[in-house]
Amino acid sequence: MNLDDTDRAILRALQSNARKPFSEIAREIEMSSATVHDRVNRMEEAGVIRGYHADLDPKAVGLGTSAIVGLRVEQGREDEALDQLADIEGVQEINLTTGEWDIILRVYAENTDTLRDLMFEEIADMDGFARSQTMVVLGTEYESKELPL
Repeated sequence: MNLDDTDRAILRALQSNARKPFSEIAREIEMSSATVHDRVNRMEEAGVIRGYHADLDPKAVGLGTSAIVGLRVEQGREDEALDQLADIEGVQEINLTTGEWDIILRVYAENTDTLRDLMFEEIADMDGFARSQTMVVLGTEYESKELPL
């Protein structure tokens, strides 16, 4: 789907506040609410807009420990590992990568004890696991959920 300047303006508005009424977006970009509604529907159907989510503070919901985990899996078992990782509670993000690690994860846990359990009882026991490196996040100084449009 090709996005024009109007689509990008609508997406910027929704990224900053997904609950913003279409009427307010329409006023900002000088279009009718119906046009904004139609364009949003079109972008949802095309998969440009994948959903609407609440942005939660992990610490506020009891997930005070975060880590970046590099995983090495046995050659040819990547798909199997990806399926298993997606089912592990605490795995927030799964990235296939090039370089030293086959997969890079972002995980959340209540504390270092539950992080240890996640690593030793869940990830290390999965089929195809070869080795890992866990880097505990001491603090997140900047994080953006908004894509540059």
